[in-house]
This record gives sequence, structure tokens and C-alpha cells, in this order.
Amino acid sequence: MTIARSIRSIRMLLFMLVMLAMPAASSAQIGVVVSFGPPELPVYEQPVCPGERYIWTPGYWAWDSDGDDYFWVPGTWVLAPEIGFLWTPGYWGWGGSGFVFYDGYWGPRVGFYGGINYGFGYFGHGYEGGRWDHDRFFYNREVNNVNITVVHNVYETKIVNQTNVRVSYNGGNGGINERPRPEEEAAARERHVPPVRDQVQHVQAARTNTELRASVNHGKPPVAATPRPGALNDRGVVPAKEGGRYNPPARTGSNANVRTDNKAAARTDNNASVRTENKATTHAETGNAGRSNAVHPKDLPTFQRPAPANTGNSKADQKNQQQQDRLFQKQEQDRQKLQQKQDQEHQRLAQKNADDARRQQTEQRHQQQTQQLSQRHEQQQQKLQQKQQPPPRENESKQSNKKP
Repeated sequence: MTIARSIRSIRMLLFMLVMLAMPAASSAQIGVVVSFGPPELPVYEQPVCPGERYIWTPGYWAWDSDGDDYFWVPGTWVLAPEIGFLWTPGYWGWGGSGFVFYDGYWGPRVGFYGGINYGFGYFGHGYEGGRWDHDRFFYNREVNNVNITVVHNVYETKIVNQTNVRVSYNGGNGGINERPRPEEEAAARERHVPPVRDQVQHVQAARTNTELRASVNHGKPPVAATPRPGALNDRGVVPAKEGGRYNPPARTGSNANVRTDNKAAARTDNNASVRTENKATTHAETGNAGRSNAVHPKDLPTFQRPAPANTGNSKADQKNQQQQDRLFQKQEQDRQKLQQKQDQEHQRLAQKNADDARRQQTEQRHQQQTQQLSQRHEQQQQKLQQKQQPPPRENESKQSNKKP
């Protein structure tokens, strides 16, 4: 118990230190802290735009804690969640004790994305790939692959002073040295929408593809971009033409002091001095520790749907599956609603330049809210599963009532 409490205390201290080291203009929540930066960005071509209102979301390197490795999330076309919304890409930045990933988001303006040159209109600041005109999105054909027989809203504006720097992170040793501009800071305070479901599933599909791991492709992913989210096997996928340099540290098994993710908090490995990732727990803790340590709904473990029932009664099985789907959708809405509420509170704290004590109190309250939400969802799942249990067969009931 003493060891577990010590780990939790160290983790909370490190969490607060990293939070304080984050740039004020970022609206992202802490996801993972890695001691070495991701590979360079690969060179690839853009798939053709599938239709109107699709916005290009550039590829990036993400971190997989289970595999202790970076993996490539292919660039893809995503349908804008709202008219007038643009995509601000996520990026890696130096957080003081390691590299931190700042999540991308949808909003009326493009915010700061680390000064990273993702290409295709994202050249470090702003977006040159297109613009909204009322309810129609117009594409700049100078930087986008658009078939004008399918998409008619196009224009051509040549972009000058494009740099060829392929560095994929901001700050730290060898990183991009850029800070948010005033308009990007203002964009960070506006209403945002997190990555849509298609984008989340796209990342999950990339994570499970071993060929997209940096240790396997050495910075040159075989699928660099896709025409739609999750379409990793589509005939329109584009491979990388040129890979990025990748020089991970030698694996010594002793470079991690604290790690909080869905598997371990105090696991010695080679890749991170500190990791604070969603679904936190420790080897010294069991049961629902991951849920109890989650600060925000986005930190909670991914919903694990029970396997479809097969009782032999197809109508009953179908009814049970429909009930599970409705509950899953309702709980996902609960998560998103609470996450948006907490994001708004973070934005208000940033606007008021709240002190550390106020921020810490807010984080503690958010953790309590998240725990209560998780517990309520678990109870709902248990109640539904008990309700869906088939009644015991007559013979089994008689056998169980027999005296020994």
C-alpha cells in the first residue's frame, strides 16, 4: 500500500509539472510524455478528395504505449462536422520533461499546431488549402488533389515561401522553434469540437497495423495517406515516397521512472522518463484503478462491448444487441458532454490566468466527475447484462434445488 501511494503521489506531482510546462495557447489535454521525439515526417502524395465538404487532415506520428513505439496515422480526408469548421492538426511539443502530444480539434479558425510543416496547406501557421464561403467549401488546387468533375468549388492561389523542413515536433533538441501568434491564441479560446468518431476509429486502425510502427517501417510507412478514414486497405491508399529519419535510443530497460497508461505506471523500459497517458493505472493497483486515476473522460479506457449473445433465440439476441448499442451510444454521449464541459472550464481558467491552486482544484473536481461517470456507466452495464441473462433451464433449476 505504501508503494502504491508513493507511485500515485509521484504521478500527480509529475502530472502537475507537465501541465505547467504546456504552452498557454494549447487547448489539448495531456496524453503521453515521451523522452525522445518522433521520426521526421515522410514524403507522400495526397489522395484525391472524395467529395465536397471534406477537409484534409494531415498524417502524424502517434505513440502506442502497449508497443512502446511511435506509429504513423495516415493523412486522410474527413467530412467537416459543422459548416464553417476547419481542422487544427495535433502536434508534438517539448513539455519540460519530455515530448507531449497536443490533440487536434475542429473550430471556426485554425489554431497553433506547433509550426510543423505538414504540407497540403498546413505550412506551419494557418491553412492555405481552402476556405468556407457560406455553406460551401472551396479548395485551393495549388495544394490539394481535387477532381474538378466531382468537386466544382475550386480556386488557385500559389503559395510562396514554403519550407521543406520535415521536423515533426516543436521545441526540444532539434525541434521547430515557433510560438503561437495572437490570432492562434485567440483561436485556442474559441469553441472547439474534438476529433469525430471516424478520426478516432482511423487512429485505432493505424495502431493495430504493425506495418505502421516506426520500428518496423523505419520512418517510411507503407500507407502514408488514405482517401477516407480507416480505409487502410483501399486501392486509393498512398505509400510514402521517402521516409523520415528515426533514431530511437537504445533499449536499456531502465529509462522509465513513472508511466501511467492503461497497462502500467511503474514499468521500467527504455522509451520514456515519464508517461502520463489515458486510462491510467499501475502494476501495484488492480481492478478499476485505471478508471479511478482518470482525470477527464477522454482518459478513460475505451468502451469494451460484450461479445454478441448467442442463445439460440435469434430475436432475443437481436433485441439484446440493440439494447447494448443504445446504451453504448448514450454513454458515449455522456462522455463527450462532460469532456466538452471540462474543456470549457479549462478555457475559462486560461482566460482568467488562474493560479496553480485554482487549476489544481479544478483538476481534482474533474477527476471526481470522471470517476462518478465511470462508476455510473459500469453500474448501467452490469444492470443490463443481468437483465439480459437467460432464465435457467427447467432441468438445471431442478438439479440446483436437489439436496446433496
